[in-house]
Amino acid sequence: MRLFGTGNSTDAMRRSSRQSAGSTVTWRPLWRHTRRCRQRSTRVSLVSALKPRRSSSDAPRHTRPQPSSPPAIPARIIRDAGRSPTHRPTAHCSTTRLTMRTLSLALTVSAAALWAPFDSQLAAQQRPLSFMDVQELKRAGSWTPSPDGAWMLYTVTTPDWEKAESQTDIHLVSLSEGVASDRRLTYTEDHDETSPAWAPDGSFFVFSSNRDGNDSQLYMMRHDGGEARKITDADEGVSGFDFSPDGRWLVYRSGEGGREQLYRLPADGLVGAAAEVITHGDAGVEQWDFTADGARIYFARPDSFDEDEVKRVEKGFTVDVRNAVTPLSSLWSVKVATAEERRETDDPAYSINSFTLSDDGRWIGITGGSPKRYERNITAQRLYADLYLMEIATGEIERLTNNYEVGEGGLSFSPDGRWIAFSAPDNMERYTMTDNRVYIREVADRGGAFRKLGTDFDQSSSVGFWSDDSGTIYFNAGVTVTTQLHALDVATGAVRQLTEERAALSVSRDDDTGTILIGYSDPMTPPTVFAVASVDDVPNRSAWTQLVDVNPHVRDIALGQEVEINWRSSDGRTVGGVLVYPVGYEEGTRYPLIVAIHGGPASADILRFNGGYSAQVYAGAGYAVLKPNYRGSRNYGNAHRTDIVGDYFTMGYEDIITGVDHLIDEGIVDGDRMGALGWSAGGHWSNWILTQTDRFKAISSGAGTMNWISMYAQSDVQRNRQFYVGDGFLYEDFDTYFDQSPLKYIKNAKTPTMIHVVEGDPRVPSPQSVELHMALKKLGVPTELFMYPGRSHGIPDPRNRLVKAVSEMAWMDYYVRGMGEKFEWRQVLETLEAGEGPAVVSEEGGR
Repeated sequence: MRLFGTGNSTDAMRRSSRQSAGSTVTWRPLWRHTRRCRQRSTRVSLVSALKPRRSSSDAPRHTRPQPSSPPAIPARIIRDAGRSPTHRPTAHCSTTRLTMRTLSLALTVSAAALWAPFDSQLAAQQRPLSFMDVQELKRAGSWTPSPDGAWMLYTVTTPDWEKAESQTDIHLVSLSEGVASDRRLTYTEDHDETSPAWAPDGSFFVFSSNRDGNDSQLYMMRHDGGEARKITDADEGVSGFDFSPDGRWLVYRSGEGGREQLYRLPADGLVGAAAEVITHGDAGVEQWDFTADGARIYFARPDSFDEDEVKRVEKGFTVDVRNAVTPLSSLWSVKVATAEERRETDDPAYSINSFTLSDDGRWIGITGGSPKRYERNITAQRLYADLYLMEIATGEIERLTNNYEVGEGGLSFSPDGRWIAFSAPDNMERYTMTDNRVYIREVADRGGAFRKLGTDFDQSSSVGFWSDDSGTIYFNAGVTVTTQLHALDVATGAVRQLTEERAALSVSRDDDTGTILIGYSDPMTPPTVFAVASVDDVPNRSAWTQLVDVNPHVRDIALGQEVEINWRSSDGRTVGGVLVYPVGYEEGTRYPLIVAIHGGPASADILRFNGGYSAQVYAGAGYAVLKPNYRGSRNYGNAHRTDIVGDYFTMGYEDIITGVDHLIDEGIVDGDRMGALGWSAGGHWSNWILTQTDRFKAISSGAGTMNWISMYAQSDVQRNRQFYVGDGFLYEDFDTYFDQSPLKYIKNAKTPTMIHVVEGDPRVPSPQSVELHMALKKLGVPTELFMYPGRSHGIPDPRNRLVKAVSEMAWMDYYVRGMGEKFEWRQVLETLEAGEGPAVVSEEGGR
């Protein structure tokens, strides 16, 4: 094994730029909002400005590099009008233009990346992206087209990170007129209005709100104006609702946790009507869905309810029993009009996890979980399951798959009821993390074999949505650093790529109205949504109508240019990823580098807005950011994805290091000023880098493993560890697992390392981080461990996400660039000061 190696550099790439005069400012840590003003030598901060302080008497044990002369920053970065479809202001300020030399394996960039002529007045208004900007981005969701296809309801969520809360309201937009027609329908300061649903005739809509208390109730409102009217007063609030397809009923779910039942209201007399309960089991209703005619509801319900479990928690016995015994769930149905219930399944061989109904009302597809305690309950995700098919008329059930270890998904019926399809890995005999294929057969062909579709397509295929004639399945799939819409021919199994966007694209079809919606984001465009008349119009950008623009202020923020980059790894294989240039990049200037390593590992970094570890914040602070799609990543073919099997780290590490060397060879990166960071699998690779090289000046490890042996038992999933590490059973092969563990090589560690983890993380448990922290302390390597409260794989509290981001950049600035100070709590506490106006700090630090 090669330690502290440099890897092999390969094909050259160059960047040239013309820097506009008069736009030079000083690099600063961008922990908060900042505004650069050339007319006066001050910085305006929305919370307080941070001025790096350097003192020879306060130098750390490890030598830090001295900062070089600050590079010039243009006041506005590239706005690629040819690639970003969102509305842009007509006036553009200047910047530079990146020109490319065409070479093999050189950077792939948007062809229209031109910068407008320099405008000093507009330039002075620009500022880089800050972590606070990221915290305060609004989110749109709950897309709900009207039955006539003329309108769309949606929600806008505004975060309040100081309270670790958010607030949601409902908006309306015309599908033909787009953003210009947007209208906010609800106005609540401290409450949420969510889950809008149109009445079948489109005359009004119903939504959920907690405006009158802590519990959510249902309200109705006309889309053309008027006050909302309350229609439920459920004691335990409402936890889900829907209109029957025939328009007769509004059905909702309500009740104590674990005991929720279904209630009905007449759709033509909602206000003042008394709700009637239509289900009556001891245990609560889980998933539920109407039949196509609206006469019946199918639902899943546990076979029993444990009264003692409720009582012991109420009495304060809050011990957590791992993988506790829980009842199986069965499928039931109820006539909505008469409340007559009927049990549909009663088989101890499986538990109902989920189900889907065919449009013709003849079939039910069932995902049935293993009845074995330590398979069914080992995670909250119900990973161990098989597929079943029920004929409604006879009640006969056919088992479609018999491999609990293999994960099938996307069970779906074609619109004409002829086909049943699902997605699963290439190998259906055992668990793997290979690319998925679509499996299909005629529904009525009982016992028949499934055909595998898309076998010549070297990416994952899935069941997205069907064409009206049931001859085509549309799905979104990653292609290197983008996601594109594809079409899968049911008859031939051939796959066609339909779009060529340099962006993250997600195309969907509304089941009720057939409306085609396009989710879109590129490096300059926060997530937004477009509508088109038909799926045939998706490849035609001119046919798109933008519906949502909830973060228009981003257009006034300077962003670093993001490009696709390719290089050769040490074994000659081509590897790709995303390079984010620092704001104001100048050819000939070498920049500090952050290597931001994605998780998964079967994930990928793509060209989307601020994707992954707030890369644009680092770009605004003067860093180049490399986001490598190392071996193990998706979007580059099945071989690329599985090259790490049996030797988890070696080739991924080589891919990362050769990518770094490539940027150094091209004169973009200063090899003496580099840091690396990652979360989850990115944390695994950060820990491996720590033990293999001392080339990086700082590392931030987030939720990373140290010891595959202990990790196997501590984590809530084991099958993927076994697949990646060597496919051997841990308890019969300890050596294979330990040979691939960073802990085995920890004595090589020399790089100052910050560690972040959620205390109750079930996926990569915190003892892994504690083990790393202790080892580094004993080895005399500078280290800090930040343990966040919670029981999730990601940091749940937005305030703590800010702490992570701020402390991480402070760590990088301190050790990579030799500037600033290590994290101090005042850097975050000052953002909570109430009642103060923006702090004004001069470039010399006066206040």
